[in-house]
Amino acid sequence: MSAVSKLSLRRDPIRLVFSRGPWAAAWYLLGYLAVGWALFAISLSTTVVGVGLSITFAGLPVLVAAAAAIRWCADVERVRLRPFARIQSTYRQVPGHGIMAQLRARWRDPATWRDIAYLVGMYVPLLALDTIVLALWWAFLAGITLPIWYWAPWQTIHGVRYHGTKIGYFPNGPHGPGGWGLYVTTLPEAFAFAAVCLVLFLIFNYAVVATARAHAAVARRLLGSAEDPLREAKDVLGRPGPLFPDLRA
Repeated sequence: MSAVSKLSLRRDPIRLVFSRGPWAAAWYLLGYLAVGWALFAISLSTTVVGVGLSITFAGLPVLVAAAAAIRWCADVERVRLRPFARIQSTYRQVPGHGIMAQLRARWRDPATWRDIAYLVGMYVPLLALDTIVLALWWAFLAGITLPIWYWAPWQTIHGVRYHGTKIGYFPNGPHGPGGWGLYVTTLPEAFAFAAVCLVLFLIFNYAVVATARAHAAVARRLLGSAEDPLREAKDVLGRPGPLFPDLRA
């Protein structure tokens, strides 16, 4: 089953929130925030060190080890993608023995460079996208619970203690001049704010699922086996046309 089918957007907001889609999507994105930086650091550092030392013969084994480390990092991402789609990358076999044979096979392999493109090249844009979407999703989810804890935060201004949750800037208290935003100090205000967050949360679930779908599509494209761009055209040309029956039958 593909990521598209499991991360489906063909549901109304209520059915979507009670499906596994948004929660699985949020977990997938959160997992990238947790391990993506480590995979990026390993891939980038080993590649830079290997390239830097490649001017000497002693650096060649480091380049071979760097390619192996990059493959391991890519395998971690493939494992994370398994709940949505199973992908396998086809690496070239090493013809022969020795450091030079391994070096040529690994670093001339397009699969290695696709791994680097995902682990290093796509790290910053994917990290930024996942962080923004998850931060907004979590903020709306937390806002739904505001009636439970709106009274807990407090601040002291000019010797006066104010209780309530501020969303904005209030240098002179909830009713003082120079402030902007929303300062929730009563239970009705908290319930009104929670109702707005509930609506936004239900709608924003679509953004979370869509983001996970896009992230998974990038991972499948770069970490999976290379696809022939003319495959569909070849399939069409290989089928029997309406005027010519299939003579192979």
